[in-house]
Amino acid sequence: MTTIGILGCAGRMGRSLINAALNAGATLAGGTERPGSEFVGADLGTLVGRAPLGVAVTDSAEDLFARADVIIDFTAPVAAPLHAGLAGRTGRALVIGTTGLSAEQQAAVVAAATAAPVVQAANFSLGVNLLAALTRKVATILGPEEWDIEIVEMHHRHKVDAPSGTALALGREAAAGRGVALDAVSDRVRDGHTGARVKGHIGFATLRGGDVVGEHSVVFAADGERVELTHKATDRGIFSRGAVHAALWAAGKPAGLYDMADVLDLG
Repeated sequence: MTTIGILGCAGRMGRSLINAALNAGATLAGGTERPGSEFVGADLGTLVGRAPLGVAVTDSAEDLFARADVIIDFTAPVAAPLHAGLAGRTGRALVIGTTGLSAEQQAAVVAAATAAPVVQAANFSLGVNLLAALTRKVATILGPEEWDIEIVEMHHRHKVDAPSGTALALGREAAAGRGVALDAVSDRVRDGHTGARVKGHIGFATLRGGDVVGEHSVVFAADGERVELTHKATDRGIFSRGAVHAALWAAGKPAGLYDMADVLDLG
């Protein structure tokens, strides 16, 4: 039986991951919160309104990596190097859903993947990952001479990074479909007299408000016609269910950096 540990288990996503893991029949090895948190010592079962599991919240990520087969991390970018380093030293599988990592933080994840299986995704939804595969395919067919690409995303008012990690992942898929690097063709902000749109560039528009779970559209626009690929999430449970699916898949895999296309065998 695969045992799963959850970093930051008392937050909204952490509690959703607890429920998703239990619903999937997995065994919880434990969960962590920051030192001094009121939730340290709480039972993971009672934390989500279930019967006690006999597993308490701790403040030690090191201890969690020692006890779990797979660890799921949806905490914060600043914690990514620590957690990646623990995965690399212990060889434990790590599932990372944290977005907004800096180049230095991402480098720590890549280094850990040389010694442990790491599944990293901007979005663990099955639908979003199908959208990503479709985006690359359509971008391959609809070339930059006639078709412009714009990526529009909207999230709740509390989201702190923009564009979203999922929007950037979709942008990378679109750029890959055209054989270019996203950084070379990305337009993140438009304000004032920007001039005409640059041919071949990929634009991003970010919306924030209300309690929107997540909406992403990839718009292919040409003279006289437009193709739009859209995914709308209405339940955060899709992300935690996908992350647990990835965790169960990652257990026992060889070291390497994987994504949801690997987990779902999307090719």
